Amino acid sequence: MRCTREAGWLPRDQDALDRWLSKKIQQINAPRSEPLKLSSVVQGFQAFIENDPTILKLFQQMFAQVPTSAPYDKGPTKQFQVRDYKTMLKLINLFITEAPEFSEYEFVGFPINAVLDWSTGTPSGFTAFYLDSVNAQIRNILNTWGEYLSSPASCSVLCTTPGGWFSPEALASMPDFEKNFICYPSKAHYGFTSWDAFFTRQFRPGRRPIQDPHNPDVIVSGCESFVYHCISEVKDQDLFWLKETSYSLRDMLANHPFTPRFVGGTVYQAFLSALLYHRWHAPVSGTIVEIQVVPGTYYSESPTMPMDPACRNASQGYLTAVANRTNIYIHADNPKIGLMCFMAVGMAEVSTCETTVQVGAHVKQGSQLGMFHFGGSTHCLIFRPETKIRFEDTVKDGALVRLNEAIGYVTD
Repeated sequence: MRCTREAGWLPRDQDALDRWLSKKIQQINAPRSEPLKLSSVVQGFQAFIENDPTILKLFQQMFAQVPTSAPYDKGPTKQFQVRDYKTMLKLINLFITEAPEFSEYEFVGFPINAVLDWSTGTPSGFTAFYLDSVNAQIRNILNTWGEYLSSPASCSVLCTTPGGWFSPEALASMPDFEKNFICYPSKAHYGFTSWDAFFTRQFRPGRRPIQDPHNPDVIVSGCESFVYHCISEVKDQDLFWLKETSYSLRDMLANHPFTPRFVGGTVYQAFLSALLYHRWHAPVSGTIVEIQVVPGTYYSESPTMPMDPACRNASQGYLTAVANRTNIYIHADNPKIGLMCFMAVGMAEVSTCETTVQVGAHVKQGSQLGMFHFGGSTHCLIFRPETKIRFEDTVKDGALVRLNEAIGYVTD
């Protein structure tokens, strides 16, 4: 499943993505009175690459290993293609001072992902983006970008002109925006103080009621999301990097002491769209018994996936074991559910997982657990083998499941 395309984070049309990238490369290469100066965080990334011979070789080879034949050789302009790490650095330097603009046909919510489309799929790319030291550098860049997106300066794209998030075209892609979300259309930028505030917007009270609220056996969707997979009899350890649809609990839960209790259980995974809601909510009522933050990768993808612009998203099962993620363990009030885990997984630019609950807190079904910053990502619900679930017929790969909609019922 090509979730970057299906969820709207990158254009479905590869030519549209190539056109967008060509424009950005023209922008960084435009004549200027003074040489382009990289920001301090990007300068740090460049020094990290160039001062370590092994890292330098990986970043040189990952671009050299991209085939020179079609469709890798050129975009529609027949002259632009990211072929070296210095171009990559210049583009990153540009992106961290911008908020994504809306486009009906060329919306790019993952700009860095677009730049790394081909190179991360090479042998050297696989190696480089799995390294802790490389991911530490990426984390610095994303944190700097996050600071900009949380600042008033990023409000420039929250406007009604073309490319703005409140233009007629953008609002048409988000039906009933004013009815669905807390906002103030009479105020500047609809009352949002930053682009991040817009993307972490909240539903108005009553817009997503819990389905079957008086039934303790119901499990509801914790995110507004599209079903990716639902698999039972999950193994303690599995070759997750070789099998697209396999899950390895010991890797997913980073050897947490709770891991053995989930072996043989069920994993439900669903991914978030660029234009939908980006907060997480409790699928059941219960007590938060532990919150586990697992640092991980940002642009790593399964080595079994073909070199493809969407393969990081086709690697979603793989990402549950390697990507930056937060695991919230909930002991459900319903003893037939017992201990379960809500896993929030960061993907590419969407890597900040903010938890808004604390250990020991009792949460009601449908109450907020946290949110993704910079849009959306993927998430899992993990259940013990003793928890027998009859999933709804609507739970099938690719189906949109609304927040608080029933995904299944526990049975005796």
